[in-house]
Amino acid sequence: MAKKRYALVGTGGRAEFFYGALAGEYRDTCELVAFCDINQTRMDYANRLLEEKYQYHKVPTYLSNEYEEMIGKERPDYIIVASIDRTHHTYIIKGLELGCDIITEKPMTIDAERCQAIIDAVKRTGREVRVTFNYRYAPINTKIKELIQSGVIGEVFSVHFEWALDIYHGADYFRRWHRDKRNSGGLLVHKSTHHFDLVNFWLDTEPETVYARGGLRFYGRENAENRGITKFYQRAYGSENAVGDPFALHLTEDPHLAAMYLAAEKEDGYHRDQSVFGDGISIEDTLAVLVTYKNKAILTYSLNAYLPWEGYLVAFNGSKGRIEVTVREKSAINAGKERPEEGVMRGGLQEENTILVMPMFGPPYTVEIEEGKGGHGGGDPLLLRDIFGPPGEDKFNRAASHIDGAKSILTGIAGNISLQTGLPVKVDELVKF
Repeated sequence: MAKKRYALVGTGGRAEFFYGALAGEYRDTCELVAFCDINQTRMDYANRLLEEKYQYHKVPTYLSNEYEEMIGKERPDYIIVASIDRTHHTYIIKGLELGCDIITEKPMTIDAERCQAIIDAVKRTGREVRVTFNYRYAPINTKIKELIQSGVIGEVFSVHFEWALDIYHGADYFRRWHRDKRNSGGLLVHKSTHHFDLVNFWLDTEPETVYARGGLRFYGRENAENRGITKFYQRAYGSENAVGDPFALHLTEDPHLAAMYLAAEKEDGYHRDQSVFGDGISIEDTLAVLVTYKNKAILTYSLNAYLPWEGYLVAFNGSKGRIEVTVREKSAINAGKERPEEGVMRGGLQEENTILVMPMFGPPYTVEIEEGKGGHGGGDPLLLRDIFGPPGEDKFNRAASHIDGAKSILTGIAGNISLQTGLPVKVDELVKF
């Protein structure tokens, strides 16, 4: 049987998650055929890792303006899109039009216009788009889905969902291209797409109305000045003021980051180590969202990106009781070589990762959860098996389509509009499916 052929667009911090799997566990049934990026140095480094770390062969490289040429020459069956968020739609749509199916990193895109264009392209071409929502596959999140489906707390009326990003992982969004909302859609789109998707997945519903409040309260130069900070720098590399700053990222201390970013600066001018207290930050670090769903459930959601711990708390209130979930995760710096994978569950499950079911009439009890190995609560390896491994049945329907991708980002997109207007936003008015 012929191997499935994959081309990867974007060779930055998230790329190795995909090409490492293709060159490793799934090399017998899948073939990586090409890299595409705006930066040749970064592609060359990815090829070096393929050879030295995975004992795989180099693959042809194409600059972003050679994307169509790459598809024509290499004839991939699938395009994996792991580029900067604002460019996802370009590669998704053109790939669909040239006869490829798409596997895309979240968020699928960053605004309603781009989202509509992807929806229309799928209709027009009849091709498939998969969005890599790895948190769906985390055993603890799958267990939550199973409990709700079983009816143990009856009909779910409301959800309270608090996500905590710590001063290592949370800060990292303010060092990178994500700090510009034009690139990422802000954390309500780039990060919260995971969380809004989980609610859609858990409750088997979709958002109806969104109201959001928030702002930049901790990071950014003005906030630092208000707290009495007087020493500033725009990036850590070469700055004396960055020495000893716990928020500084020193690229020269990590060979992986140095090779992927510092050595590549000469081509695209991208600085991976910008100060979290520098100028030019246009995203929020403190957010609260109220969502009503088509099944009449209500979500109260908060995201804070500067906390002393990493993880999430979620509570479901239903007609027969309540479920409380606590998850603590290990913090990670994106693409840091010696750091843990993003979203690895921390500590012993008994102590820090729990599901507590409280029936309306009866004693509360904890639910045993399978310990998930790997990033995003153990979801990463299960997701990779689902997209690269042999086809299999999944009673929880965790594979996420472009429709799932759209419905998750539309909560965040509506939230961004609400932040600007101060008004609730009807999601159905944003795009047409």
